[in-house]
Amino acid sequence: MNAEHKFKLYLPALQAESNNNINIISADIRAEYTQFALFVTSNKKILPKLESRYSTRDFPSFSEMTKQFIDDNSLSNISKFAIGVPGPVIAGKSAPQRLPWKLDAEEIRKETQIDKVYLINDLEATAYGLGNYDENSFLTLHESENFTPGNVAVLAPGAGLGEAGLFWDGSCLRPFATEGGHCEFSPRTNDEVEFYHFLQKIYGIVSWESVLSTAGLFNIYRFLRDVKHQKQPEWLTKEIEADNFTKAVINGALENKDRICTMVIDTFMIFLAREANSLVLKLKATGGLVLSGEIPLMLQKFLNNDKFYKNFIISDKMDAVLKDIPIYLIKDSNTIIKGAAVFAAFSEE
Repeated sequence: MNAEHKFKLYLPALQAESNNNINIISADIRAEYTQFALFVTSNKKILPKLESRYSTRDFPSFSEMTKQFIDDNSLSNISKFAIGVPGPVIAGKSAPQRLPWKLDAEEIRKETQIDKVYLINDLEATAYGLGNYDENSFLTLHESENFTPGNVAVLAPGAGLGEAGLFWDGSCLRPFATEGGHCEFSPRTNDEVEFYHFLQKIYGIVSWESVLSTAGLFNIYRFLRDVKHQKQPEWLTKEIEADNFTKAVINGALENKDRICTMVIDTFMIFLAREANSLVLKLKATGGLVLSGEIPLMLQKFLNNDKFYKNFIISDKMDAVLKDIPIYLIKDSNTIIKGAAVFAAFSEE
């Protein structure tokens, strides 16, 4: 099955000639930096032309940063502008907690003088990006022997925990955003109850994002270090001081460098499999589970083994359903910016 058939999206304006050969700007906003890209539409696809990155907190508003990108690259004739936002978008507005300013599509339209401006949740954008990928963009972690077309679940741990879905309408998939990463974490074992109490003292309400994210990785680590008294190696102390913990602990596990690194990643992978299980069951995602984001890419070796899959299919009564769910890893790290552009290009004329 090719990717186009696997993730056939509902894009009502895909055939519209008015959406052919137009310039689109897309942005992926993050707390530390914002990525901009220029795309041109051609033959029902988006083609990247150039990219630029800016420090998010260097600008008094998002519109000012956008105008800087336009000026720096001498851009003109921009038809549409799509913005991937790390938070909920309601009625064209968003106020993500990790960003220094609020976002309003109508204000951005007026200030940038771009006629059509779209705010879209970053994981919903990732879901739209599935429609622009080919088979080489995916790593199949598990192929179903009894595939049944249906809804698709998207899970992306990174700076936060993104979750989205694609509703199967009988012929196409329709992406939608969720805020499932902010649902409460539930422990299963005695050690996990202890971990929960450790996090409760820090956060009050313990969400899955407190466990499955870059901060979550560190939370698991410091629980093992401070409560379970696992030794912190000197080399990792230096990496933490250099603000390089995530890569260091993952590489430490990949290289089997220290016991605590292996324990952190093993624990993280169990939690990842469990939340993937929950999301798939809640969405009845027989069409598949898609993993995306920086952390899954770095954990590819651990995802591509039986341990993750065996933890994923554990259920009280739904093992038979879960074992037939195909699982994919997106190998591209630019899913948000591309997906936002797909949404802008083909969702309307």
